[in-house]
Amino acid sequence: MCGDWLANAEDVAHNLRMNSGDYTYIWQTGDWPHWRFDLAVLAGPMAEVSRAQGVLLGRLADVGMALRGQASLAALTEDVVKTSEIEGETLSVESVRSSIARRLGVDIGALAPVDRHVEGVVEMVLDATANAATPVTQERVFGWHAALFPTGYSGLAKISVGAWRDDANGPMQVVSGPIGRQRVHYEAPPANRLDSETRRFLDWVNGPSNDPPLLRAGLGHLWFVTLHPFDDGNGRIARAMGDLLLARADGSPQRFYSLSAQIQRERKAYYDILERTQKRSMDVTEWLLWFLETLHRAVDQAQVTLDTVLAKARFWRHWGSMPLNERQVKLLNKLLDGFDGKLTTSKWAAIAKCSQDTALRDISDLLTRGVLRKADAGGRSTSYELDDLPQ
Repeated sequence: MCGDWLANAEDVAHNLRMNSGDYTYIWQTGDWPHWRFDLAVLAGPMAEVSRAQGVLLGRLADVGMALRGQASLAALTEDVVKTSEIEGETLSVESVRSSIARRLGVDIGALAPVDRHVEGVVEMVLDATANAATPVTQERVFGWHAALFPTGYSGLAKISVGAWRDDANGPMQVVSGPIGRQRVHYEAPPANRLDSETRRFLDWVNGPSNDPPLLRAGLGHLWFVTLHPFDDGNGRIARAMGDLLLARADGSPQRFYSLSAQIQRERKAYYDILERTQKRSMDVTEWLLWFLETLHRAVDQAQVTLDTVLAKARFWRHWGSMPLNERQVKLLNKLLDGFDGKLTTSKWAAIAKCSQDTALRDISDLLTRGVLRKADAGGRSTSYELDDLPQ
């Protein structure tokens, strides 16, 4: 079904504009921002998400506090890394994990150095989730924005930080393609409407509602990204706003799944559904259905993350008393966290910042003890993997 939508997105948008009146974007409709949706269509997917969340929380209840902390650390690390990756920005996983671990008080051994930019994204995500019950004020959102852009620049461009955009350089547009042949996917409300529009949005976020909490998370995400009130950082803050509303829906500040990570896996579908929704009527059932289905997949993926956390704990329970050097601990943890590609002697040397001879001695020691084994896969270079734990 989604593929058919994508193939005909432009035609559908054009026909809807012709049939719905003289407007191009959702914020230009006469009934903006009175969201409508078909609850009968969404009730089943909502129940499935709640059921999946219950199964996950049931597993987490059976593990100790330390492992729950590790599972939350893994989810938050993925959330911070992936919400940036959606925007084409790569953050160091080790730096993000270190920053979050330090703030949560989770022991991960030696901490990696952290730069101010990583700290800013971590601050925003943790404030949105850990302090979800706190009212969302303009000053708080400005603080998130300032944390994302500590230098006042986005790349080489100077931007207004901690303030709504002023459109001094023209309307806020989401575009793609080379200069001179750019395609406009979306144009946000003009800057002179932002004070009233954001005030109305924040009143909704902080006010009472009869809407199901999970749907409010989807609506809050869509509403903020539709306003696009900043010069840059709108997507990351919209996802943080959605996470805040999800934390309220869960009734817990502790996070064990990452919606941003799932959105990154489905990035094209995310941008396509946003563009379609922002060019249609105030009936946003299709967006909310996509949001719930994506959230369900995020919760299912958290089960895989929890499996990894539990496997890592079993590994160190078995091998933790063995004397290992710092390089060996670092590389074993990388393998346990899911090493990208094949671990060879040269990769070990590069990651551990040691000579090839030292890397080979480290690996040979672990082979002798039964911690590592040679991988079956062929190739010119021998690669290594974790051996099975004794039963």
